[in-house]
Amino acid sequence: MNEVLDTIKSRRSVRQYLPEQIKDEELNKILESAIYAPSGHNDQSWYFTIIQDKDLINQISDGAKAVMREMDVKWIAQMGAMEDLHIFYRAPAAIIISGKKDAVTPMVDCAAAVQNMLLAAESMDIGSCWIGFAKFFFLNPENMEKFSIPQGYEVHFGVSLGYKVRKNPDALERNKNVFNYFK
Repeated sequence: MNEVLDTIKSRRSVRQYLPEQIKDEELNKILESAIYAPSGHNDQSWYFTIIQDKDLINQISDGAKAVMREMDVKWIAQMGAMEDLHIFYRAPAAIIISGKKDAVTPMVDCAAAVQNMLLAAESMDIGSCWIGFAKFFFLNPENMEKFSIPQGYEVHFGVSLGYKVRKNPDALERNKNVFNYFK
């Protein structure tokens, strides 16, 4: 099998990280992979905010959970109330992914960039997890300004990054009954 397919099949969401910060060279490769993602109309409508300060990562987690606790969606409110939950799983690095509101497909563009980052991280044996809850912290315009998210952008996702505490488990069986061929 080729390396790309092996990486796709071995990637898992990692929720336990060593406290050691990932190397700048590794982080830069992960970020570079993001900007090579496809984007609608080639808008490249993404913007990345890289946070390696533990206190700031904790602040985003705590703030997102406060918003989550007040949500009408019961399971999200329950997760926000979980004292042990850290939305970035105490990773030493977090990336906030924002999309330009007036682009053709900003959320999809950002999702493609996230997938590239996750695969690049896995190819270097760095753990990662796609974090949807990060956007809740940035519903407050003051937080957008504090983290220098440009005007006209909105936060869609976060990604946690760090060295893995343990090796990825074997692949779960995938549902292969999702294809319909017309030849």
